[in-house]
Amino acid sequence: MDRVPRTPPQPQPRPRPAAALSTGAVARRLGVSPTTLRSWERRYAIGPARRDAGRHRRWTPRDIARLELMCRLTADGVPPAEAARAALGGGDELPAESAAPAPTPGGTGALPLGAVRPECRGLARAAVRLDAPTVAELLEAALAEHGPVTAWEEVIAPTLHAVGRKWATAGERYVEVEHLLSWQVSAALHRIRPAPEPPRTPPVLLACVPGEQHSLPIEALTAVLGQRGLPARMFGAALPADALHDAVRRTGPRAVVLWAQSRTTADPALARSVAGIEWGLRGARSSPALLLAGPGWGTQAPAPRTERLYGLRSGLAVIESLAPPRAATGAAGAGPFAYGS
Repeated sequence: MDRVPRTPPQPQPRPRPAAALSTGAVARRLGVSPTTLRSWERRYAIGPARRDAGRHRRWTPRDIARLELMCRLTADGVPPAEAARAALGGGDELPAESAAPAPTPGGTGALPLGAVRPECRGLARAAVRLDAPTVAELLEAALAEHGPVTAWEEVIAPTLHAVGRKWATAGERYVEVEHLLSWQVSAALHRIRPAPEPPRTPPVLLACVPGEQHSLPIEALTAVLGQRGLPARMFGAALPADALHDAVRRTGPRAVVLWAQSRTTADPALARSVAGIEWGLRGARSSPALLLAGPGWGTQAPAPRTERLYGLRSGLAVIESLAPPRAATGAAGAGPFAYGS
């Protein structure tokens, strides 16, 4: 009998290395600015292992794991030089080049984010570190790249949700994180340049009910309205009832948006009184459409010509349907409006 030839063993394919990331992508993922990464590389030699043609930095999973450890240590108060030494000396604990890292806002100040965009995780990291310049830079980048509606939905609101959940489970801790992040979000929204208003177009009036201090969601709505050239008058937090009535009579708005974050501040009687305001000549009097926004309001409208707003996209659709066609310019966006709902 002829001998059956033995099949030589086939070499096992080597695992493909995970894709290396650019400095900008790593910065967004970890919540540090590209300038900070370059500074760490220059000062502490904690840089990428490779460069592409043209000297572009490319960060491997192992490089990112070192940076993640350094971010975690600095967030816990370790001086950068010591954090860098620890990160560079922790080679045995770092993943292999083929292993893809899963960066999270780690450390003792981790925020419960879930499945979100990498930009959201980076923003959370920077907020926990109280790194205001980086928070501002990341917010500007998200607004420029995605527009205010998507940036609110997929980057800003999830981070605000996470800070709120962390604060609720940690007593009075993390109040400073919420305040810093809220201030930076508000500042970034205010920097959005509004388009010129069409002449002789009634504005949309936006205000928080008396006693309500949470105004960020309607600040986002105001920014989007301005960007689209829809006239808006924003009165901010806790507008007194008498001032609200005077503002409605003086501006003759097409719509009034009233925000209430909690049931304790929502006032159905105030809503009915605003909906009943009229102006103009007898026989041709006008009154505003009243739009109630925020989780504080119930599901039922408390007055005629009153509608509930549940999200930024639907709110914009309602307001644009009330505005003259020539004022409703710009591309439609999408995303939730009330981070507290």
